[in-house]
Amino acid sequence: MQTNQTETNDIKKYVLEVGKKAKAASVKLAKLSTTDKNNILLSCAKALRDNTNIILEANNTDLANAEKNGVRGSLIDRLRLTDSRIDGMADGLEQLAKLSDPIGEVISMKTLPNGLTVGCRRVPMGVIGIIYEARPNVTSDAFGLCLKAGSAVILRGGKEAINSNIATVGILRDTISSLGFDADFLQLIEVTDRSSASEMMRLNGYIDVLIPRGGAGLIQSVVMNSTVPVIETGVGNCHVFIDESADIQMGIDIIINAKVQRPGVCNAAETMLVHEKIADKFIPLACKALREKNVEIRADEKTSTLFSDSTPATEEDWATEYGDYILAVKVVSDIDEAISHIQKYSTGHSECIVTKSYDNSRKFTDEIDSAAVYVNASTRFTDGNEFGFGAEIGISTQKLHARGPMGLKELTTSKYIIFGNGQVRQ
Repeated sequence: MQTNQTETNDIKKYVLEVGKKAKAASVKLAKLSTTDKNNILLSCAKALRDNTNIILEANNTDLANAEKNGVRGSLIDRLRLTDSRIDGMADGLEQLAKLSDPIGEVISMKTLPNGLTVGCRRVPMGVIGIIYEARPNVTSDAFGLCLKAGSAVILRGGKEAINSNIATVGILRDTISSLGFDADFLQLIEVTDRSSASEMMRLNGYIDVLIPRGGAGLIQSVVMNSTVPVIETGVGNCHVFIDESADIQMGIDIIINAKVQRPGVCNAAETMLVHEKIADKFIPLACKALREKNVEIRADEKTSTLFSDSTPATEEDWATEYGDYILAVKVVSDIDEAISHIQKYSTGHSECIVTKSYDNSRKFTDEIDSAAVYVNASTRFTDGNEFGFGAEIGISTQKLHARGPMGLKELTTSKYIIFGNGQVRQ
């Protein structure tokens, strides 16, 4: 889409105005009590349920547009809202209301030999910007997390979900206003032209941290182009390694769940590695079960000889986050080759070993450098709610500030407060 200079200037002014409003609202939000924040969350949860039909009507428009534009099935699933998914959005806000408020938590406190008392406590970020793709449930999750963490939020969703996002944000803002609070705690960039995202990336002084949530293209664009500090989240080229001692049925159950339960999400498995000593037994059974779930198998040479209903894998397949009903499969000679393969191609998200060997489980968890490493469990558990954090803003795959599911504490920063009685530095 070409944008002329006049339109670009208008978008720049629009995004700047949103930033100014969010900054002003963040000062008010930082002063809210836990009770006030929880009341907002509970009222917004009720409003989502009460207005389900409005959200679904908007979502149906988005779905129709996506199908007309040839969006593939797994992405349609990410875009689709249902009664149960909206109820889940509301439930997420209610769960957040039950969680401890991180703001004001004393992280440390000590008295120095000179009599100074040095304390560190948790405080809000200020304004959090989130750029995300076709996941309309992220809209309420992000709002709820940022609100409970004491920060205003600016959301910029993808064009595929724009009607769903506008409807959801409108309901949430109306609810906030009805309670006597500033609706600008939550703002949505309604312009889906790429330049609006670019302007958010340069909104220094108004956005304190920017979080991209989506595919590799979106995340890399934000990381490479943003002048606002970025927390990099969740491209998920996740692996499941079937060790030689693995329980066959457990391995099948885990790979089916990790690949099929929701193939379009970042914690879905994209590659299965199988120890050569178990390959003859495991691959025919597992690949047959996967094909019955409509999963396409991209196979290395050895796998192809064991399961003919497959497509030869290329080098690109080992590095690809499919987000679809496709799984790359490779036979490895031992755990060292499995670890080496994962270290080469992993995006640092979630990896799993299926094994009965304690030594191999320790070796795998010690040597795999990812945000989440599993022994005998599906990678699909890498999720803030599943980890007991409530909703999460995304899965951080970097190492600074936050790593893994980003819940409330990961959306805060800290402040040192020092008490003295007249000390001066010598």
